[in-house]
Amino acid sequence: MRALTAPSLHDITEARGRIAGAVLRTPLVRLNHDGPDEIWLKLENLQPIGSFKIRGPVNAVRKAGKAALKDGVYTASAGNHAQGLAWAAREAGVPCTIIVPLHAPATKVDAITRLGATVVKWSMDDWWRVIQDHGAPGLAGRFIHPAADPDIIAANATVGVEILEDLPDVDTVLVPWGGGGLSCGIGALLRHKGSGARVFGCEADTGTPLTASLKAGSAQQVERKPSFIDGIGGKGVLPEIFPLAQELLAGSIVSSVAEVTAALRLMVERNHVVAEGAGAASVAAALSGKAAGTKTVSVISGGNIEPSVLAKILNGGMP
Repeated sequence: MRALTAPSLHDITEARGRIAGAVLRTPLVRLNHDGPDEIWLKLENLQPIGSFKIRGPVNAVRKAGKAALKDGVYTASAGNHAQGLAWAAREAGVPCTIIVPLHAPATKVDAITRLGATVVKWSMDDWWRVIQDHGAPGLAGRFIHPAADPDIIAANATVGVEILEDLPDVDTVLVPWGGGGLSCGIGALLRHKGSGARVFGCEADTGTPLTASLKAGSAQQVERKPSFIDGIGGKGVLPEIFPLAQELLAGSIVSSVAEVTAALRLMVERNHVVAEGAGAASVAAALSGKAAGTKTVSVISGGNIEPSVLAKILNGGMP
């Protein structure tokens, strides 16, 4: 698979105009914490599907147009990209099929079904193979990759546009690392705008493919331990997106499940913000001080958390 190139500023500007009307311009609010540094929360959990992953699919589907998608669209996703694609497909009036891994949270699967998509469950290995191969034989429609797609990355970069508009002197942006499309998109936008802000990919210690890949200097596969932090920590970094990560990211920051849990609880208690585990990883990274930023933005990538998991966390437990 050929390596991707960073989206141009023109691509990002076009994507921003294309997704207008469907995607919220989400607020940037300061975290109420006790430390001296400014930590700002980019609240992508407020999007119509509860995640930034509405941006890319809406851009891709609107750009292609209904006529080109008469056979529908499909993807492989653990939840949020699936919801974004289902939302975009419903808007366009085209069929949508979602391949989910067997462990996909019920909350996300129910949301995909509610949005009108067909859900099929495959093993984790088969699901990951679809992502690696950019499609699966026998499935009708156009495959929309959850991360390694130029239209997805260009739309994700619009998060960076909004951050710079609200906080021009930001010095650090912390982004949960799933497939890399969000962090690389933001990194590309910051470079185009001449910002000196550093971008870090944030991982949980249950699965650290970005950290392993940056250390090795090439895309790596890793062992993954299941946890409630389901939106990040995949089996590996895609070879086609790794060169972008090397070029655009300052590094990676790894937090423990306990640190992510504490960050999630803090956001609810201090800011009344509900994040999913992946979304809280960027706040855990900010609170750790490992990025050494004085004006830090933590991207809250999503808020689709199982109610029972959230209740346990708020009661002081570990999911």
